[in-house]
Amino acid sequence: MRSRFEPDRGLTARMALTMFLLGLVYVAFVAALIVLLESLVLVIVIAAGLLGAQYWFSDRIALYAMRGHLVTPEQQPQLHGVVDRLCATADMPKPRVAVSDMDLPNAFATGRNADHAVICVTTGLLRRLETEELEGVLAHELSHVAHRDVAVITIASFLGVLAGLVVRFAFYSQLFGGRRDQNTAAVLAMVMAVSALVYALSFLLIRALSRYRELAADRAAAMLTGKPSALASALTKVSGDVARIPTRDLRTAQAFNAFFFTPAIRPGTAVANMFSTHPTLQRRLEALEEIAAQLGGGERR
Repeated sequence: MRSRFEPDRGLTARMALTMFLLGLVYVAFVAALIVLLESLVLVIVIAAGLLGAQYWFSDRIALYAMRGHLVTPEQQPQLHGVVDRLCATADMPKPRVAVSDMDLPNAFATGRNADHAVICVTTGLLRRLETEELEGVLAHELSHVAHRDVAVITIASFLGVLAGLVVRFAFYSQLFGGRRDQNTAAVLAMVMAVSALVYALSFLLIRALSRYRELAADRAAAMLTGKPSALASALTKVSGDVARIPTRDLRTAQAFNAFFFTPAIRPGTAVANMFSTHPTLQRRLEALEEIAAQLGGGERR
């Protein structure tokens, strides 16, 4: 069932292209591992098992890693109330609602489809935002579910995770594997090189998709709520407060940057912007200003 979130053909095209290119890279990666490791069954079983686990249990993995837990309407009446109103407006199924006990102000959506989606917000976000700002953030996350890009980014992230695991395995095998002949050492070195290349390619493809999908979610949320200024206010407030979060807490959350409303990094540096999963704050605010102009300044009250 199609929701009332504004469709984005550009996002759909980019998701299809990204999945196609990542599929090619994935096939080439598995083929290279089979040739190098000479173990067809082992490689296929491990790769299929990891992909299946990430796809089917992505919501549980994300909630566990972010210390999140599902909450009932009795436990979080305001949060559920906002989600209920937005889902009714968007004409879409209500996802499960969760809260993460973290001071880091953020939110994310996860799950393989709309029927198995979870919207999670941190206690730090709930404490900092006004109701209209929270509505904008939740509309942003619900649009990810409606556009189905949550499942796409989950699958897309898998290849980088797998390549990273292989690099670590090969590295520690060389480091602690005891005495090895030159052929074995050469094979492990080639496995590391191929895995590093695959990680770099998947990293670039995911970054390109992730940045566009955040702008698409901002636009869809602003058009659904009719309040781009509330979303802009939430972006400004959250981005400013992220900069004051201890570095240790930011590092813990950085693995989930591609899913977050705003990335768990300190903004402002050219290097951070280059490798960020999100557009810069300035770019997102400019896009919301353009939407406000399209609405003629007549935001809904």
